[in-house]
Amino acid sequence: MKTATKAKPAVILLAEDDRGDQELTRRALEEGKIRNDLRVVENGEEALAYLFRRGKYKDPATSPRPDLLLLDLNLPRVDGREVLERVRADSKLRRMAVVVLTTSRQEEDILRSYELGCNSFITKPVGMDQFIRVIQALEEYWFQIVVLPPKTE
Repeated sequence: MKTATKAKPAVILLAEDDRGDQELTRRALEEGKIRNDLRVVENGEEALAYLFRRGKYKDPATSPRPDLLLLDLNLPRVDGREVLERVRADSKLRRMAVVVLTTSRQEEDILRSYELGCNSFITKPVGMDQFIRVIQALEEYWFQIVVLPPKTE
């Protein structure tokens, strides 16, 4: 298990196309209590390339497996639902913690995300301060409270 008490920082993959939300997430994690290594991809195709180690993400040394995937549903190219479905279908990735972090409040999106195997579904708060608090609470929960399964390389 990777936690804040171990030497290595937690690897977080943020799949988010909105530059403002990327920056808010980065800032919130920098201000948080847990050492982390934030990786950002801007579309679902890039998220899948990172997760399945294709193209520029082939090398595990430069593209480590995430401890946590923060996944927007409304990604360009391949949407977050399909990313989640592919992650859960893969024996090496299916145990990875996946938090859907999206603007959607639609019941259909919530139900579908849980059916596809997300661990949590969070609607992005509108205000900057509240967004930062949510990201920091997420970080604390997933890396100080929860026991995560070991990563498979």
